[in-house]
Amino acid sequence: MRLTPAALDERRCADLRNHFRSLYGQSCRVYRAPGRINLIGEHTDYNNGFVMPAAIHFYCYAAIATTRDRTIEAHSANFKERRSFHLDHPQAKGDWSDYVQGVALMLEESGVRLPGARILISSDVPIGAGLSSSAALEVAAGFALLDTQPKAWDRQRLALACQRAENEFVGARCGIMDQFVACHGKADHLLMLDCRSLEHRFLRVPENVRVVICNTMVKHANAAGEYNTRRAECEEGVRLLSKKFPTVSSLRDLTLEEYERCEDLLPAVIRKRCRHVMRENRRVLAAAAALEKHDLGSLGNLMAESHRSLRDDYEVSSPELDLMVELANEVQGILGARMTGGGFGGCTVSLVAAEAVAEFQNKVANRYKVRTGIVPKIYVSTACEGAARWNGAE
Repeated sequence: MRLTPAALDERRCADLRNHFRSLYGQSCRVYRAPGRINLIGEHTDYNNGFVMPAAIHFYCYAAIATTRDRTIEAHSANFKERRSFHLDHPQAKGDWSDYVQGVALMLEESGVRLPGARILISSDVPIGAGLSSSAALEVAAGFALLDTQPKAWDRQRLALACQRAENEFVGARCGIMDQFVACHGKADHLLMLDCRSLEHRFLRVPENVRVVICNTMVKHANAAGEYNTRRAECEEGVRLLSKKFPTVSSLRDLTLEEYERCEDLLPAVIRKRCRHVMRENRRVLAAAAALEKHDLGSLGNLMAESHRSLRDDYEVSSPELDLMVELANEVQGILGARMTGGGFGGCTVSLVAAEAVAEFQNKVANRYKVRTGIVPKIYVSTACEGAARWNGAE
């Protein structure tokens, strides 16, 4: 019998607790943080723009027990590797453990005095698929470390510390979206987030609609470097635009109309990058309005526009992502489809009428395999809660 997401989560938490006991011979506390999809609003978060993600039922789990020294020993069940670092002597190792170490160091810089700890990590968030496995790891580890403290931390501060860890210690110049939704996700809802003010509200996913994630099973090797390049290109656009608009410090500081009147001042590539961000922000606002009116036709059109912009102006799509979107749009019951995540492979997200999901999965998987020779993974997910401690019975 297939387990429900809640039952599967319960089993994985219990399994991790038992694994921890077998490794260390002691009890532990277990935490988990989700991956995410982003329905619309791609590459806007690090430009202080708008996004609309949801937490999904793929989790990174962290089991923890404190020790008396200042050493963190982290063990990855996925990689079958163990790493140790001293909180007073940080040193990047160039692997998964940098996310744990980075979060610990940013918490310390925020005034938290952490004890030593043993941490066992296990994740079922697909790595390199654009579902934010790194933020799930950061938030799960951060949540676990903070629960060693006598005072509660608010989730917004945790999200910001995790973003700093990825920006300053790992070296990936991400925005706040992934960490924020991993902390604040709400079951059955999308998160409408202003990445500048961090003001947010929740929008219910329509009951007759399913979120379907199609993993192309391809991740191009240049993805990480190109991500940082895109951010640098946007920053160059801001620098050039500030010559005409001295108060501009972010693309968010211009209206779309102001930008379009002066975009010819920018070099061709920079113009395309900024154009995507400016128009994508407007699409997110329009998508929120469409959802609130239950106008799924307009929402689907906005998703299609977003994908074309990511493909043509921001140039972060890939042949596999484009094909997956094309195949999705051929199936009856599709409401909208686009790439999700940083790009260059990974996943697409589709909104599909509930009664059409089985046919959608079957047709898209078969046709993608015929065209590429690759067997994709297709998941149907509901939006879920953000990071939490597991309170299962001993």
